[in-house]
Amino acid sequence: MKYLCLVYPPENFHATPEVVRQFRSTRQAMADAGVFLAAGQLQPVSSATTVRVRDGETLLTDGPFAEIKEQVGGYVLLDCPDLDEALKWAATLPGVQGGGAEVRPLVEFPD
Repeated sequence: MKYLCLVYPPENFHATPEVVRQFRSTRQAMADAGVFLAAGQLQPVSSATTVRVRDGETLLTDGPFAEIKEQVGGYVLLDCPDLDEALKWAATLPGVQGGGAEVRPLVEFPD
């Protein structure tokens, strides 16, 4: 089962060289365990553009979809046998300490 981990780092979180080393180490451990599929860090929320379609018209808005206190800083896509395993790995991600991660299973459509 595939799980998407959306990382919500604390407000003062920065990708320092130490954080990058920690992430690379965590990613390698995930790869060694055969669960790592992909990951990425997002640009600041100020770079977001929201796309909405209403009555066939595409509407673009600068900024995020919703005004929220916590902002998604990045994601990790895992392939784990169950939710417990995905949660274990999510807890090791930089930014989760003092922040959080939302872990959600992906819907897998038949071919």
